[in-house]
Amino acid sequence: MIKASHLSKIYGDRIAAKDISFEIENGTICGFLGPNGAGKSTTMNMLTGYLTPASGTVLVNDVDMFKNPGKAKKMIGYLPEIPPLYMDMTVREYLLFASRIKGIPKAEIPQEIDRVAAKTGVADVLDRLIMNLSKGYKQRTGFAQALLGDPEILILDEPTVGLDPKQIVEIRNLIKELGEKHTVILSTHILSEVSMICDDVVIISHGRVMASGNAEELVESYNRIQNMKLVLKANATQAQMLLEDIEDIDSKKILSEEDGVTVIEVIAKKDKDIREVIAGKMSENNITVLEQSVSRVTLEDVYLKLTSEDHYREFLLEEGIITSNLKKDDALNIINIDEAKEK
Repeated sequence: MIKASHLSKIYGDRIAAKDISFEIENGTICGFLGPNGAGKSTTMNMLTGYLTPASGTVLVNDVDMFKNPGKAKKMIGYLPEIPPLYMDMTVREYLLFASRIKGIPKAEIPQEIDRVAAKTGVADVLDRLIMNLSKGYKQRTGFAQALLGDPEILILDEPTVGLDPKQIVEIRNLIKELGEKHTVILSTHILSEVSMICDDVVIISHGRVMASGNAEELVESYNRIQNMKLVLKANATQAQMLLEDIEDIDSKKILSEEDGVTVIEVIAKKDKDIREVIAGKMSENNITVLEQSVSRVTLEDVYLKLTSEDHYREFLLEEGIITSNLKKDDALNIINIDEAKEK
């Protein structure tokens, strides 16, 4: 339904988005994730045609956003982080105004306003001034505007920000309901929200895509790597030597050593189960295993890893953008220069 290819956006000497590429399938709810300043809003504004990229393309159901913007935009309903409301209008006046802008036939407008008002729960406040509405109702009014014309795609930027818990649940349920008929792109910082309602995710950091695809499959790919906490009744040197002989261990790290007890983080090679091998090795050498526990990662764990500074530096190294002798701080600041000119 949406295909972004090599999108970049530069503001002066700062790269807000660099080579952003991903696809979102029809009928899915996609969580668009990233830290503040990662380039989420910039990317969403390019997807909607509000901003023109420095390079790259956006296809909306195979329609080029920048070659045929009128046709592409008709398929999109957009709710920015700050809903574009006119406070001195009533909800009905605002929806009438938005309907005319969207080119909805005049005879169909009253029925369309009633439809979106019922869908978003603002039917009871249609004749109230927007300035007098609660934050939740203002957000719902923004939703109603996005739904006008029944677009195939909804792009929602931080739709639950600033809402109380009850309002968040209401908006979350509304998004789930809308996802049954529409393709939804949802930007949010609330990872539990993504886990509950999103099929796919796109994670960006420093203006670049770190991962995209099915949320469950992404988390499971990390759980295929066994991450173990090992507590041994042994000194660190002895524990290290015994673990050296186990070839399926990818890395190990001493977390603590106190009173003859050593705590080690052990990470296995992908798809390898090292629990039995470790237990056997310690038994052979009369080492008591006090604890051997494997932790499973969550979407939050994956997100924190992919948006960390260390991971970003690894990404730049793998892409050949920097060399290993470049200092960490210099590597992280590379996003703040025009790489096209530098390269």
